Amino acid sequence: MNTRRISRDGTALLHRLREPAPPRPEQCAFCGRDLPGGHRHLVDVEERALACACTACGLLFQQPGAAGGRFRTVPDRYLADPERELDQQAWTVLGIPVGTAFLFRSTVLDQLLAFYPGPAGATESELDEQAWQRALGGSRLAAALEPDVEALLVRRTEERVACFLVPIDICYELVGRLRRCWHGFDGGAEARAELDAFFARLADRARPLPAEVTA
Repeated sequence: MNTRRISRDGTALLHRLREPAPPRPEQCAFCGRDLPGGHRHLVDVEERALACACTACGLLFQQPGAAGGRFRTVPDRYLADPERELDQQAWTVLGIPVGTAFLFRSTVLDQLLAFYPGPAGATESELDEQAWQRALGGSRLAAALEPDVEALLVRRTEERVACFLVPIDICYELVGRLRRCWHGFDGGAEARAELDAFFARLADRARPLPAEVTA
């Protein structure tokens, strides 16, 4: 019987062939360029979907009227309003049935929407305009909110109701994080720890709302 000795280099090659291929980097949806982590996103307003974009394409779609207004670059501002935090009454008026949600306005639907993270992703619900006005009519954060591309990310705990104005893609990042670690009816200890860490990072990153700010 003939046998062959495989060299060390050949053995290493066999190991590499058995290993899964490294994931391909994400690509710009518009020019096809490979993207680094932390790249920008655009919102496809008509499809209500996120698209990855390189810096150049992101800047291009910041121009008013680019692509007929279908794509809008997601801003990168994180704001808080320490002088006017939400209270339990505002939460009740909004009718949010869970402890965490993000709220934004869809221009295509001409509707205020709320999304609730959970084990299956995000559950969508329409918000009543009058309830929004009663709960957030005096909120400078709500007034500064850009439709489609920014959201109010809110969380109710026993101590307080936290509210931040954030880029919309960060909200979907949170949805993905919670989906991976959700256990049981309320998410479990791991999901709560993820929420604690996520909102702690938001608190560190958010800047106080300037005296004069417009959407």
